[in-house]
Amino acid sequence: MIIVTGATGRLGKAVVGRLVERMPAAELGVSVRDPEQAAEFAARGIRVRRADFDDPSALEHAFEGASQVLIVSGPADPAPHQAAIEAAQKAGAERILYTSHMGANLDSLFLATRGHAATEQHLAESGVPFTALRNGFYASTTAWHLRTALATGELRVPADGPVSWTAHPDLADAAVIALTDPDRLQGTTPALTGPEALDLADAAAIASELTGKKIVRVVIDDEDWRQQALARGLPSFVVDLTLGIFQASRRGEFAAVDPALGEILGRRPTDLRAVLKSELAS
Repeated sequence: MIIVTGATGRLGKAVVGRLVERMPAAELGVSVRDPEQAAEFAARGIRVRRADFDDPSALEHAFEGASQVLIVSGPADPAPHQAAIEAAQKAGAERILYTSHMGANLDSLFLATRGHAATEQHLAESGVPFTALRNGFYASTTAWHLRTALATGELRVPADGPVSWTAHPDLADAAVIALTDPDRLQGTTPALTGPEALDLADAAAIASELTGKKIVRVVIDDEDWRQQALARGLPSFVVDLTLGIFQASRRGEFAAVDPALGEILGRRPTDLRAVLKSELAS
């Protein structure tokens, strides 16, 4: 049985939706915080069990009978992910997959990618066959910034650097291939990225063309942005985490464009323009 965690989230839901098209629903299970949100999976015959990364015993129950477990990563803290790895081991999983990040590095300026690097290390030391999917930076992140900019006409954020923005559906397809054709992806993968590296000025220009609304990219000081974000009511943890993205991108941590994802998919990965066309239309 294949178990997928976080199956009601954007990536996990896409993975499960693709898996059930390829294999019997009875051979699939999901681990979710709220089973009611997974009712559509249960209706299709997929096993649904409640579990939380902070509750090891519930995780073991959710992973019962698993041959493979896909741990869809959550927040920056590596401890819950490591608990999920240990629960999968105790449940007897023969292989563990983890959605890591292209920038995974213990020296990263972005807290989340430091956490991914620590989890990768824990996974490698577990003794269980594994795949760490080094996913490219989610392209939908740009839409989060641009929606506000479309309303104001200005994209006011700190200086950034180029990022090889990557589409959720492409990464879901790669995860499904990793689960259903295990010989193709073993160990830590190369960076699974989009086809080009663009900064937020590029993203603003694309959004302007797509919507017909001019967006001016305005660079503001890191601390000024931080204070403005706090004044808008964003939690300090989220503000500092987001600021780390800008700082890390300026250092080029997310700029690599790797052919691996295209080779796995057998097609060119989705570019940022296509993602924004879909995201900004909704």
